[in-house]
Amino acid sequence: MTELAKLKSVVEPYRNIISRIEDLEVLAELVRESGDEAEQENFQEELRRVVSELDSFEMQTFLSGPHDDANAILEVNAGAGGTESCDWAAMLLRMYTRWAERKGYQVEVLNEVEGEVAGIRNATILVKGPLAYGYLKVERGVHRLVRISPFDANARRHTSFASVDVVPEITEGPEIEINPDDLRIDTYRSSGAGGQHVNKTDSAVRITHIPTGIVVSCQNERSQHQNREVAMRILASKLWELKRQEEEARLAELRGEQRKIEWGNQIRSYVFQPYQMVKDHRTEAETSNVEAVMDGEIDELIEAGLRAGIK
Repeated sequence: MTELAKLKSVVEPYRNIISRIEDLEVLAELVRESGDEAEQENFQEELRRVVSELDSFEMQTFLSGPHDDANAILEVNAGAGGTESCDWAAMLLRMYTRWAERKGYQVEVLNEVEGEVAGIRNATILVKGPLAYGYLKVERGVHRLVRISPFDANARRHTSFASVDVVPEITEGPEIEINPDDLRIDTYRSSGAGGQHVNKTDSAVRITHIPTGIVVSCQNERSQHQNREVAMRILASKLWELKRQEEEARLAELRGEQRKIEWGNQIRSYVFQPYQMVKDHRTEAETSNVEAVMDGEIDELIEAGLRAGIK
């Protein structure tokens, strides 16, 4: 039934667009014959709606990767800069949460470590919905904020960085095999708001994959067993992403390309002062409506990345 619903979500909009284009052809002929201005306005309005739907439908052709239809595990980490960077990480987390809500996706907080004064040091969320990973994969990278810091008594302008990592949730398939001997599993007390088990039992789980150094944590579930299960899913997803990156690096080497992905190479800048601008440095897509972007209206930036072939 899940597969059927997925196929219908492609076929039915396609058939609907084809039908409406055929209706437009008939309507265009009637407008030409009548010369009625009101009918011509109706035709133009319907044409704009069909073109908009066609653009949205076209985006699906950029979302045909092996795991694009999977749920997305999104992780935000504050960079150097103390409280300012922790606050910026929290702002980014809110932006993606608001975006997911606008898309009708479900958001589940898997792990969150608060900053000492404000914001978060890091957080991991699971975004559940069709094509969640396909859309969010272009957000992977370093995000830069320029603003007058509310934490600076002298009201000076600060630059802060936070990194965003996105991997698909791998729930089935033999792609990733994890050797239990390669794991170090630590338990600790959960932290956060509310709950009778918070700060009382060692229910939170941290798993370290020794060969790669990848560390994943989960403290959202009530029991240690549930947290371990979720953490293992996150680890499998991160190992899959590592495998994908290694394959891309190997192909890039064969092509003679040099691609560096490192801290400090921001993919996008969010400037609050002295002017307002959000600019993606990979696609040159930009907008001056910073407030809307921070409220989750990032579809234009995401779509520009998809059209540019960013993976």
